[in-house]
Amino acid sequence: MSCLFNSLSYFINDKSSTDIRNIICDYLESNHKIIEGMDTSSILKMENNNYIPHMRKTSTWGGGIEIQSACNIWEFKIIVHNIRDKNGKKIEFLPLDGNFNKIIEITWNGGHYE
Repeated sequence: MSCLFNSLSYFINDKSSTDIRNIICDYLESNHKIIEGMDTSSILKMENNNYIPHMRKTSTWGGGIEIQSACNIWEFKIIVHNIRDKNGKKIEFLPLDGNFNKIIEITWNGGHYE
């Protein structure tokens, strides 16, 4: 399992990391908007339609696209603390509509989410 999905499962109590991965992949497959002005078909075109089948594999790491999808699905604000950056840079992801009902924070060390 990817560490990102494991990390998200800590905050989404009724879903396993596998459930979260599948829900996010279903969201991407349904061609929902990811960010203003970009829907998932744009991402699929960049990846030659291999993105979602590849992401469904439990060995595939999740990243920004999956974090943004999670924000949109569960109405979370997700703050990623980049701990490999000595300045402690934070990256904030918000749902498309800007409204969120929960703030979660995870860390990224350059190769692993927690």
